[in-house]
Amino acid sequence: MKRFKGQFMGGILALAGAVLAACASAPAGLEPAALTAPAAEARPAFSAEGIAALEARMASYVDGGTVKGIATRLIQDGEIISDFRHGIRRQADGAPVEEDTIWRIYSMSKPVTGAGLMILWEEGKFQLDDPITKYFPEFEGLQVFKGQDEAGNPILAPVSRPPTVQELMSHTAGFGYGLAPGNYVDDRFRELEVFQSPDADEMIRRVATIPLKHEPGVTWDYSISVDIQGALIERLSGQTLGEFLQARVFAPLGMTDTAFFVPDEKYDRFSDVWGPNPETGELVPLPMPGFQYRKDTIAFEGGGHGLVGTLGDYARFTDMLAKGGTLDGVQVLKPETVQLMATNFLPEGVFIGHNGTTTDPNAGGGFGLDFAVILNDGEAYPKGAFMWGGAAGTWFWVDPVNKISFVGMIQVFGGSLDRSMRTESAELVYDALQETK
Repeated sequence: MKRFKGQFMGGILALAGAVLAACASAPAGLEPAALTAPAAEARPAFSAEGIAALEARMASYVDGGTVKGIATRLIQDGEIISDFRHGIRRQADGAPVEEDTIWRIYSMSKPVTGAGLMILWEEGKFQLDDPITKYFPEFEGLQVFKGQDEAGNPILAPVSRPPTVQELMSHTAGFGYGLAPGNYVDDRFRELEVFQSPDADEMIRRVATIPLKHEPGVTWDYSISVDIQGALIERLSGQTLGEFLQARVFAPLGMTDTAFFVPDEKYDRFSDVWGPNPETGELVPLPMPGFQYRKDTIAFEGGGHGLVGTLGDYARFTDMLAKGGTLDGVQVLKPETVQLMATNFLPEGVFIGHNGTTTDPNAGGGFGLDFAVILNDGEAYPKGAFMWGGAAGTWFWVDPVNKISFVGMIQVFGGSLDRSMRTESAELVYDALQETK
């Protein structure tokens, strides 16, 4: 039975003409996803029993051994409805998860970088249909992988056209990522140690020598595109990515603990990251020597994977998005820009696959500008929700119709992308909302 009926979607405003104009380079049939409910409409409330059920279920993941620590926050229209923490952040002394615990958010860095890039778009620094070669001459002469010959040598061909910035932001540019062993393009990412590059410029130079996996604009393939977006921010702004995000996103939103490294004075607050013991299956702390997030260990500031921060910081970011780009009187993005970012840009008939978070397969997975977007009402999420997640299990979604945002933090590798807590948390949130109808 579908959870989302007309009463949740009624009264949606038509998308502003400015958004449609901005989408001139988007595929035919572009579908707006993030829409705003009329201000006069009464805000649906949550039941206390429903919130208690949500928090009890989140606690059960710790008590049952699925995770060691968890923190979640549910916000509606700026009001914290649920702020929940359970379990430990550190194995050695059993230090508990606290409000100021710092988490690795990995690919939840991507929407933050995307928001930063769209600030520059609002300022006219680039257009979405600009070819990336306009800003990265290194990508002139890109080739595309066409398969292998009988001797196992790669068959390469000149790319039909350079990817656009919009395709970078929607993972349709054709780049690889190094995540699929045995694939020629992804193998090259590992051989060239792309993510060990000493700076963003060197990262770009290495990526430019690797062929695309697909022609631009053909299909969705999770990629290094957002790290390239971070490099684009640096070239357009003249600042490092960290400096730009601090000045234009973190400081305005009061995100005081979000950065590309953890300062020494805050390191006690940094969570362990766990993974299953290969013999017993029990969760044990992982050494992660290359991912300790001390300043002197950071190679380049990776816009696609590099940020750490607290639950409260990220919840301020998602609350800003849920409220159309403004939080506490500070506008980070225009409402129509947030709507544009949460608009499906995928070609007709193309849907996301590996998506950084688990979504209801019946809901229709589209992709906007650094967000997954829900195209149809499903069992877990309503149409118009947008979301993403991170490799150690962190997740969030934003429901702009009900002005709801939800953020969850865990730190587990090994199957964490498929944790049922992601869809289950959404189901319980909307159960709590519906119980008041």
